[in-house]
Amino acid sequence: MKLFLKLLLGLVPVGLQVAAPASAAMPEGIHQTASVEGITEYQLRNGLRVLLYPDLSKPTVTVNVTYLVGSRMENYGETGMAHLLEHLMFKGSTHFPDPDREFSTRGFHNNGSTSYDRTNYFSTFQASDDNLTWALRREADAMTNSFIARKDLDSEMTVVRNEYEKGESDPVDVVFKRLLSAMYDWHSYGRTTIGARSDIENVRIENLKAFYRVYYQPDNAVLIIAGHFEAGRALQLVADTFGRIPRPKRTLPPLWTVEPTQDGEHGVTVRRKGDTQIVLIGYHIPAGRSTDTVALSAAADILGQTPNGRLHHELVESGLAAQVFADPMFQHDPGAMVFGAIVKPGDSIEPARDRLIDVVEHSLTQTAPTGAEMDRMRRASETDDERALADPQSFGVALSDYIAQGDWRLFFLFRDATERVQAADVAASAQRYFRRDNRTVAVFVPEDKPERAEIPAPLSIQDMLKDFTPRATTEAGEQFDPTPENIDARTKLIHAGELKIALLPKKTKGGTVNVAMAFHFGDLQTLTGQTVAHELAQEMLGRGTTNLSRQQIDDEMTRLKITGSLLNFQATRATLADAVKLVSSVLQQANFPPSEFEQLKREVLTDLQSKLDDPGERSRDALLTHFNTYPSGDPRRHIPLAERVEAVKALTLADVRDFYDRLWGTARGEIAVVGDFDAEQIAPLLVETFGSWKSKAPYQRVLNEVRAVPATRIFIDTPDKENAVYRARIGLDLRDDDPDVPALGLVTRIFGGGSGLHNRLVDRIRQKDGLSYGIGAALQVNGRDRAAAWGIGAIAAPQNVDRVEQEAREELERVLRDGFTHEEVEQSKQGYRQERVLARSEDGALASGWLGNLDLDRTYDFSRQFERRVDALTAEQLLSVARRYLDPAQMTTVVAGDAKKQAH
Repeated sequence: MKLFLKLLLGLVPVGLQVAAPASAAMPEGIHQTASVEGITEYQLRNGLRVLLYPDLSKPTVTVNVTYLVGSRMENYGETGMAHLLEHLMFKGSTHFPDPDREFSTRGFHNNGSTSYDRTNYFSTFQASDDNLTWALRREADAMTNSFIARKDLDSEMTVVRNEYEKGESDPVDVVFKRLLSAMYDWHSYGRTTIGARSDIENVRIENLKAFYRVYYQPDNAVLIIAGHFEAGRALQLVADTFGRIPRPKRTLPPLWTVEPTQDGEHGVTVRRKGDTQIVLIGYHIPAGRSTDTVALSAAADILGQTPNGRLHHELVESGLAAQVFADPMFQHDPGAMVFGAIVKPGDSIEPARDRLIDVVEHSLTQTAPTGAEMDRMRRASETDDERALADPQSFGVALSDYIAQGDWRLFFLFRDATERVQAADVAASAQRYFRRDNRTVAVFVPEDKPERAEIPAPLSIQDMLKDFTPRATTEAGEQFDPTPENIDARTKLIHAGELKIALLPKKTKGGTVNVAMAFHFGDLQTLTGQTVAHELAQEMLGRGTTNLSRQQIDDEMTRLKITGSLLNFQATRATLADAVKLVSSVLQQANFPPSEFEQLKREVLTDLQSKLDDPGERSRDALLTHFNTYPSGDPRRHIPLAERVEAVKALTLADVRDFYDRLWGTARGEIAVVGDFDAEQIAPLLVETFGSWKSKAPYQRVLNEVRAVPATRIFIDTPDKENAVYRARIGLDLRDDDPDVPALGLVTRIFGGGSGLHNRLVDRIRQKDGLSYGIGAALQVNGRDRAAAWGIGAIAAPQNVDRVEQEAREELERVLRDGFTHEEVEQSKQGYRQERVLARSEDGALASGWLGNLDLDRTYDFSRQFERRVDALTAEQLLSVARRYLDPAQMTTVVAGDAKKQAH
């Protein structure tokens, strides 16, 4: 089940401090202003602020530009304009007319996002002077020389409208949008960033250009460079690029709207076709720059966390709701706190609504947070903060939201304040803001004696920072060379019976360690008829053991700073040994509490039923069902959605227990550990804790078979959905070590893949014709069986989906007719190489990669050889392989959308 779309990154901020100016000479026109825990701020004469966060442990760099402009700055009739401008910024500028092509060639991972108070653009790429120089030159040119052209607006209009329609098809997005509009009478936070459909469709290019000229200027932007670079060289590049932009002469327009105090319940009801019941309640809260921010964040965690939050205990465990959540919106201006519950179809929503209100408004005031709740919240926050600081690339992007609230150093300020906040502070903040007359829900009732919540004005940054003292910078990691040769040389491989282990110790920022595990059991006979029991048995792991309840397990994971899942988690050097012991005991001593099983069934059924009218899920289900050639009960068979719902309903706790008792074990499988740890200590521990628990069932790997499936076209009517989905698939007889796979992979990348917005499908269907927000192609192939597949997928408005299907087929036919140019092939090879370096730079990806290699008795030398084969490919070889495998006559197509809205 898709829960709630997070509106902002970083719910628990912390500190900041001004440091003495650096003694080393800096480029003319740049001076240092602040330094906190490895992050240093500089300012240019034109007003641009620059944050440098060096980290030499990974060979990657992230460049992020945050503009202090979002939907809050939009005027009447111009809603959605900030987001639309974000799209147009990728269309090119004077000296970079086709940036997406270069992004793809260089293997950049890039994107942008728009929020209420800011818009940011970021790229992550392989560290090199050439890449960093290009990235800064391009972003500087985009700041003042972007085209913002009528032709690009015309083509992108449909794409943005398609994105709008996608949100209109999601019940949670729809009801959240209505909630905000009911909460705010005047402030722009009452409008979501996507904007009104009429404004999106009618916005004038002149308005967009004027908006761009006002806000896209150096004195309204913050540049962040994080990763592997030399600070002096980076500053010189900034001076040579952004430093050449003159300080603007215009004055930013003042924004003076203040939302008045709410004087009674607001309410709204949304009635639309769907299978998901949702109740949301929202309360006005202060801006992020407030002494109440940390207490409110703690309140959200204590109330909304799963499985230990009070809402989970009161609503989910009692059966009133399938899921609950809490989301604070800490913004530049006073924001909102939103609580919600997902209620299973057929259940009454009123009891869940009433209990949700009662717990939020009275629980913390009647019973202040316990010591255990406060400790759990602090440990979780501490872990999140440490993880954030250990990943400078992601952290650099995440700082955009703190910049939008007022200053990037708020992250550190709020982190420290979280350690000091008391239970009484949390209870007091709840009492101040979680009040009836500050509530927005389904009903409005006049009241003679209102209980109003006065929202204080934001504090100044100076007042917020006056008593803050920064801590020492997080310990840095080593410079690790992510080549296949070095990965193999640094990795220790262990075989303990049928358990294979890969250990790659390396110094990491923050001492983090990634662990990935996969275990194998059963054969065709013992797994037949057990698919749903298998899935729910695995989901039940972690919900209770003979010694620990679900809450105690979660508390232990928080104490040990474990994030992720039981089979794929991250810990630290100090906690890894205890984390391994905990995970082993949780897996081997599961006791399957009946109450947790009933909760899980409600969650799974609610999730499945929400998919029954979703175009994306219905199209995927239909495609997999069409290619489903196995008999009922076969573990390889895809179980259609409607059938799966009935199977989950019929499943009993005894079925799940029986599957676990008969089949589960950890003595056969793969374990990979990558990061900061002592291999001599961890190796025997892994063998001891996982190597002795053997499955009672016989084992033989069940492989998919290559079976011919006739091509067809399937249409699925999804009434009242604003979005349609197109999918196509060709079954292939291939394995990843076949000679044709590198060529077919590169064909797929040029045709519909890559990390940016540049490939054959995107260039025509999104960039040129503006028919789809998202479209791409993929090759699915593995190293075990030969049942491979190649396919295309896209979303579009129902009236455009037939054109998307037609143009996708035309582009495929063009490939088969004309092939590719030498330039396309070489650019794709370059992008592929750099993307592979990025992938191997992530410890989590390295651990997962070792799982696959161990399973296939390989090392990373297979990757090295594969990449060499890619490097040697020619355009003629790609055309030959494309013609051999990509026959349009063998392609099955599925379209799901509202039949009444389709153009015929």
